[in-house]
Amino acid sequence: MDWQDLKKKTVVEAKKWLDAAIWAFVLAVFVRVLFFEPYKIPTGSMIPTLIPGDKIFVSKLHYGPRIPFIGLRIKGFSRPKRGDVIVFIAPPDRSKCYIKRLIGLPGDRVLIHNGSIYINGQPITDPKISKNFYYNAGEYGREDKEILVPAKSFFVLGDNSASSRDSRYWGFVPYRDLIGKAIFIWWPIKRIELIR
Repeated sequence: MDWQDLKKKTVVEAKKWLDAAIWAFVLAVFVRVLFFEPYKIPTGSMIPTLIPGDKIFVSKLHYGPRIPFIGLRIKGFSRPKRGDVIVFIAPPDRSKCYIKRLIGLPGDRVLIHNGSIYINGQPITDPKISKNFYYNAGEYGREDKEILVPAKSFFVLGDNSASSRDSRYWGFVPYRDLIGKAIFIWWPIKRIELIR
């Protein structure tokens, strides 16, 4: 094999590798944009459900993925439900994403009283929510102040109410800013489990 043949063969092999790398990148972006996205938990606002350093997968399929740049949402296979742990664009800083528990749905009247959550005058009995003590704080979380959740919006709280900046402080999460449902802790190994 002479130098020219070797050069041609090397160029052909390099093109094959480049094509494979490009297709792998396109597939990874496609999966991340439309199906699942990994996140790392940065703060203790969701303790004990999630702790700093936990790495999780967020399903965009549950509520429907948002198409980048145009803002449209593909229909998901479920609607957001009270008690879901959700990831969304942070209202106080749109360059960040937050993770909190969904408490109030559109049209709900939410009240925090003696550490408990009341929806439409009834105490929440779902253990995912009722096991936590919720402190009265912020403009939307004052003692005995009932808040009406606007249409196409959600009221969210951190499970660790004492150290969570959430809807009590900055209000509501618009449906359009919902990214997905947190479904699974995948790291560290000793914490692998479904998120409830």
